[in-house]
Amino acid sequence: MFWLAAMPAALGEADRLENWIRQVAQGDKEALGLLYQQTGAGVYGYALSILKSRQDAEDVQQEVYLQVWRSAASYSPKGKPMAWIFTITKNLALMRLREQKRTVAVSPQDWEAAFADLESVDREDGIVLKELLETLSDEERQIVVLHAVAGFKHREIASLMKLGLGTVLSKYNRALKKLKNLEKGEAT
Repeated sequence: MFWLAAMPAALGEADRLENWIRQVAQGDKEALGLLYQQTGAGVYGYALSILKSRQDAEDVQQEVYLQVWRSAASYSPKGKPMAWIFTITKNLALMRLREQKRTVAVSPQDWEAAFADLESVDREDGIVLKELLETLSDEERQIVVLHAVAGFKHREIASLMKLGLGTVLSKYNRALKKLKNLEKGEAT
């Protein structure tokens, strides 16, 4: 599918991210900037999928990198730096939801902005992706974004979302089925 191109392709990406986290732990602001450039769009998209508010997602995105700055020294390299960053994102987003006790529908502009920074997703693909993702439930959308855009394995998603692996797999497959049916319906 067209959004699979957004998945991390380089095998050494985890090593590169972990190296930047080590440098951030030593106070290297440039490394934090590089980490942000590489992961910022994914963090924003994931926060947006939880919060459904562009402003809140932007705020959480900034808080994530402040937390990374403060916590980099305690990061334990295990080959999964994005899981660590996304756990921070999820915790901060859920904390914001609890504080505000509200959800809002995501506007078309917010979904467009979520994927605007991904080089492999052009404007047309971003628009189609946004419309497709709006047809999914919140959980399905989060699973699809984490797997197809951020490159997480289903087992990692299950752990991150505190769901069973079977649940994640069935929700992912159900979401893909919905997307395929929608795509077929639009094509005819």
